[in-house]
Amino acid sequence: MLPKKSGILAVALVVLALAGCGIGRDLPPIPEGIPPGPGTPLPLIDVDGPGRTALQLRGWAGDQAGALGIPPVALEAYGYAAAVMASSRPGCGIAWTTLAGIASVESKHGTHRGSGVDDHGTVVPPIIGIPLDGAPGVALIRDTDGGRLDGDPFYDRAVGPLQFIPETWQRWGVDANGDGVIDPQNIDDAALTAARYLCASGGDLTSERGWQQALMTYNQSTRYLLTVRDRAAAYSVGRRV
Repeated sequence: MLPKKSGILAVALVVLALAGCGIGRDLPPIPEGIPPGPGTPLPLIDVDGPGRTALQLRGWAGDQAGALGIPPVALEAYGYAAAVMASSRPGCGIAWTTLAGIASVESKHGTHRGSGVDDHGTVVPPIIGIPLDGAPGVALIRDTDGGRLDGDPFYDRAVGPLQFIPETWQRWGVDANGDGVIDPQNIDDAALTAARYLCASGGDLTSERGWQQALMTYNQSTRYLLTVRDRAAAYSVGRRV
């Protein structure tokens, strides 16, 4: 999660950040409106199963990962996080498409700068952002974790495929894959942590107001919100971005 910006950007134009929109191909139009659609329904799974229970979504993810351009393991993580929240906090209604939209913007689903997501959901090599040292256009956040998560003992840096700052991770981080470790570099842990944070921030994410509030808490930028919305909406109709 990127640190809060100083003020909200005034954006008058819809963000057209969809690469590879498929000119010349017969693709479904990208829906407008907020919140973006929920996408392909999740099958019923046992969210409390042992180990990496996101594996129960292997078939569901495999059927659409290629068309969406999302690594299957990452898509499993987004689906599992949405399923957990549907069970534990049904009033939230967060969809896997929203998590996929955020992860696409933050780290290209864990593939930023040559990283990849292994079979256990861990991003290798780790994704670590720039120092939040107060440089022009950069927030100032002095170290809150002794460098434990980001390797920087002076300033915080956003970490992992969902780009959490250490202070936020220490409060909201959760073990989603049953390995006993709460790891921001693991896409299962990061996706469920993001889902919990968004639901707490926005309340009802099936409403326009709730979804917008959740996204603005995650990153106080209207441009960011619209980019996530566009990407999530594309995923909702089976299009890659």
